[in-house]
Amino acid sequence: MFSMTIQPGFGDTDCLGHVNNATLGHWFETARNPIIRIFVPDLNFKREEFPLILAHSDYDFVRELFFHHEVEIRTWISHIGNKSFTVFHQAWQNGLLAVTGTAVIVHYDFAKKQSKPLSESDKKALAEHFVAKEETPSEQEDGER
Repeated sequence: MFSMTIQPGFGDTDCLGHVNNATLGHWFETARNPIIRIFVPDLNFKREEFPLILAHSDYDFVRELFFHHEVEIRTWISHIGNKSFTVFHQAWQNGLLAVTGTAVIVHYDFAKKQSKPLSESDKKALAEHFVAKEETPSEQEDGER
């Protein structure tokens, strides 16, 4: 599992005083950087060489997040397929689960405009960060961490 801490900025909030729901997409994307480094260690984003494309993302909002409190983003791999993998995220604030989300990332050849198989070494590297979704920490289990 990867973990990063974010201090919400003023621009992350909305008129209701909580973190805007659109902010989570950016935070979760940033939290995927260590996983992207498996494929592109220097994060060199040359389109013709970049091997990944986002195919799907979703979020489930459990509770609000607020401005003056740090947010921990937890990230791991929840599924490894032949040509894609799924990243699972959680956002926690003050010991409470606030948001969960997934992203399906496809191993992709931009020149050919098609998916391509993950190598065995890529699968092995991803497997080092695998946690089955049903084994992920829940709100009730967080205190045990």
